[in-house]
Amino acid sequence: MAKATYKDAGVDLEVYRQAMSRLPRLLARTHTPRVIPLDGGFAGLFQLDFPNRLFARRYKTPVLVSCTDGVGTKLKVAVETGKHDTVGIDLVAMSVNDALCCGAEPLFFLDYVAMPKDDPELLEQLVEGIAAGCIEADSALLGGETAILPDLYAPGDYDLVGFCVGVVEKSRLIDGRAIQPDDLAIGVASTGLHSNGYSLARKIAFDIAGHKVSDHVEELGQTVGEALLTPTRIYVRPVRKVLSYYRVKNVVGGIAHVTGGGLFENLERILPEGVQVVIERGSWPVPPVFSWLQRLGEVDQEEMEQVFNMGVGLVLIVSPYYAESIRRMLKRDGLQSWLIGRVRKGKRGVVWGK
Repeated sequence: MAKATYKDAGVDLEVYRQAMSRLPRLLARTHTPRVIPLDGGFAGLFQLDFPNRLFARRYKTPVLVSCTDGVGTKLKVAVETGKHDTVGIDLVAMSVNDALCCGAEPLFFLDYVAMPKDDPELLEQLVEGIAAGCIEADSALLGGETAILPDLYAPGDYDLVGFCVGVVEKSRLIDGRAIQPDDLAIGVASTGLHSNGYSLARKIAFDIAGHKVSDHVEELGQTVGEALLTPTRIYVRPVRKVLSYYRVKNVVGGIAHVTGGGLFENLERILPEGVQVVIERGSWPVPPVFSWLQRLGEVDQEEMEQVFNMGVGLVLIVSPYYAESIRRMLKRDGLQSWLIGRVRKGKRGVVWGK
């Protein structure tokens, strides 16, 4: 009887070691002096404050903010196209944007990659994207885990999960409680689908319309694969500039990251009792990828709005006096925005304007 080996069971430790050897340089690109080296350790070390003036935060009452998320079935599009260097950006974006909603500075990020077998080139592409996202979010990629699970994932499939830890001074924590009547809702542009609603998007594009990822779509000016793989926008730097500039309490009363559930569901999550946001339909342009999917799938408007972001990836609820100034700051950082609604007294929730 032949002796059983780990390799025969589907895990080649030599290939695993080869894969791991490709990652340190990618992590190092994201590190600042606040990261404490621990080569070969079992954890990552991050210094919350730092004596150097450039990195000093001088927290009085720091509050840690933690988030976790994945990329969802957008990964299936990456597998179909063979392009894996952008979904890592999505992975980072989904968590750091959530942390930003509390006013937090994303400190560091951890990733979990699960594969059916070791694939050094694929892993390198994925972590390249994760590192790029971390650099854009000013967040250190502190470590992660690669799991080889041959009996759990089909050949060619993989999964990604991300974890972000941020910090905010307790006095500057944004939790929505400062939102009040007459505040304005600023909608900030998404880059497209971001990483939500892909079960429906893929069903429409591939099953109903019969498209291939390589098909060119005239109205989108790109292929199906390119449209569906556009990375999620990371809002950290522009919005943190706004929060750092306007240190007066209640200038920004709430921030909502528009993910699964659409604009209404995510915006309602940050509202206090006794107020509602009235959204003006048509106050922002809906990107063509959404109308393309709606037409192909004959999707009801209500269904579109509760599944997709429809072009608004982030909402800031702000004092009306500062709204236009904040929009100018966002524009200087390349972000398009619109005044999409107003807060009024009423039953907690989000409604369309008459």
